[in-house]
Amino acid sequence: MKNESKKLDVNKCIKISLLGAISVILMYFDFPVIPMFPWLKIDLSDVPALMGAFAFGPMTGIVIEGLKNILILIVKGTGTAFVGEIANFIIGISLIAPTAYIYNRNKSRKTALIGMTVGFVSVQIAGIITNVYFLLPAFGMQMDKVQTLQYVTVGLLPFNGIKAVLVFAITYVLYKKVSRAIFKVEPALDRK
Repeated sequence: MKNESKKLDVNKCIKISLLGAISVILMYFDFPVIPMFPWLKIDLSDVPALMGAFAFGPMTGIVIEGLKNILILIVKGTGTAFVGEIANFIIGISLIAPTAYIYNRNKSRKTALIGMTVGFVSVQIAGIITNVYFLLPAFGMQMDKVQTLQYVTVGLLPFNGIKAVLVFAITYVLYKKVSRAIFKVEPALDRK
């Protein structure tokens, strides 16, 4: 019994590590979506974290987000004096944690969709707070109220919305296909 539990823990740690590594690779494929704010770049590195969180719980998603940001620092370094990595972690967990928490309480398609809706709202709120009160001041960007409002409404809200929808849609499709094979769990996305 003890050996079986130990084997499961090692197996789970390997899967979490692989998801973290896949997230790092996906961070290299980023692209801007709002020409007015070219530094707002979308990558799909939150997809593996959300898949892990769906399979093993929200804490796993948070661990994968942390692992991803630590690994990218080791592999690529930082061009933002750690500000970008901290922001990526905060935004990532605000997207993944509420979504996975709601889904894992009663795994079904309905709870996945409710979780995704809550995650969508959560990432919007966290994105505004993180950018306005942390990122912009950290980069020394001085914006008056009109510029800040424009940045939030024209840049952040569409950016975080597009990213959330992409991450959720890709996770929804992939998780159904790989959950049994990789995670050895039922996807429960077919249950109403």
